[in-house]
Amino acid sequence: MDSIKRFLFKDLNIRGQHVHLNEAWQKMIEDRHYPPALTEVLGELTAMAVIMANGLKHPGKITIQVQGQGPVNLLVVEATHELKIKGVAKTNETITDQNTLGELLGDGNILVTMENTLTDSFFQSFVERKENSVARSFENFLSQSEQQPSKLWLAADDTAIGGVVIQKLPETDEIDGDGWNRITTLSDTLKDEELLTLDTHTLLHRLFHEETIELFEPQHIEYDCPQDPRKIEQMVKALGEEEARKIIEEQGEIVVHNEMCNFHLRLTAKDLDRIFETPTH
Repeated sequence: MDSIKRFLFKDLNIRGQHVHLNEAWQKMIEDRHYPPALTEVLGELTAMAVIMANGLKHPGKITIQVQGQGPVNLLVVEATHELKIKGVAKTNETITDQNTLGELLGDGNILVTMENTLTDSFFQSFVERKENSVARSFENFLSQSEQQPSKLWLAADDTAIGGVVIQKLPETDEIDGDGWNRITTLSDTLKDEELLTLDTHTLLHRLFHEETIELFEPQHIEYDCPQDPRKIEQMVKALGEEEARKIIEEQGEIVVHNEMCNFHLRLTAKDLDRIFETPTH
């Protein structure tokens, strides 16, 4: 069920997307031991990254990160145009299940970066925080950035992520003056359990069985954070042989922790001999 599906209310000119992740999400947080409140925020932001990446019209990626000095001192989520995801979060304080989004982020800002790899360009924008809610914050952000009224429902725990977004398109009111209000009212009955457990067809039928809906092909989502020792070796090479050997002399080895992908790489003096070996011609 690691997928995102577009759907369209054919008679109302209202579009939507449903995202649901199990396996990919569990791989992303494996061995992280996040408290539930942090898991929820990271999961909901991951859902948003996927929703936005699914709208990219060019090769690139969406990055959502928290910047600031709040209790959450590191949070980064990435989703590529191919819907490959990765992410990490860290907190410098003990947090409880009762911590709100505002308490978790403190003075931290939510920053969205949209990258275009074809043109090697990027666009950044801050997301105004609303009602201590990721959903309300991005609901406002999407409504303004896409200039289409948007509504969001998000849920996340340590087993799954679920999210639904609907957007009002031009001429909706001319087609059915009550259509948008009817669909949002029905959507407001969504429960977290339904978002976390139901497939798209079941969820849409349960909510909108009297509406005509066109459901499009699902787009697969996967966790992709390869453990690439070469990148770390390049970092060590950039550090310089003298400095690297000094660390080995003092500590016996160089230990590098890749926080994003959650793995350690240990380098010994023999590894440095290979890394700094002079090529023969």
